[in-house]
Amino acid sequence: MKIRVYYEDTDAGGIVYHTNYIKYCERARSEHFFSRNMMPGEGDRYGFVVRKIHADFLGSAVLGDMLEVKTSIIDATKSSITLLQEISRADQKLFSMEVLLVYIEVGKPRRIPEHLLNILQELNDHAPGYPS
Repeated sequence: MKIRVYYEDTDAGGIVYHTNYIKYCERARSEHFFSRNMMPGEGDRYGFVVRKIHADFLGSAVLGDMLEVKTSIIDATKSSITLLQEISRADQKLFSMEVLLVYIEVGKPRRIPEHLLNILQELNDHAPGYPS
């Protein structure tokens, strides 16, 4: 997914504020569902919640940059999935994070429905060179 850096994304020096990289990754995950006319969750009824994030800040994006967010699956269990999300500008990797998402229904961890797992599996089909 492509994302342009706007003024609102930056600090006073014109550099992307660190938390926005995590927001960009969330947008990419949500957009994957929206592009299929689906919602990634429904309020407190069901959806994925973040359990753990490990983030590496490798470089800085600046106002006007066009960034690309790539997402792939590292691991999946019955009720959780670990994704690798990387943000690059051209050929330069700026950010990398592993995020553990747990599927919940009415506040309790549940088995990820097959149709949602299939949609997430498509992420690997669009990310050559990443784990499958």
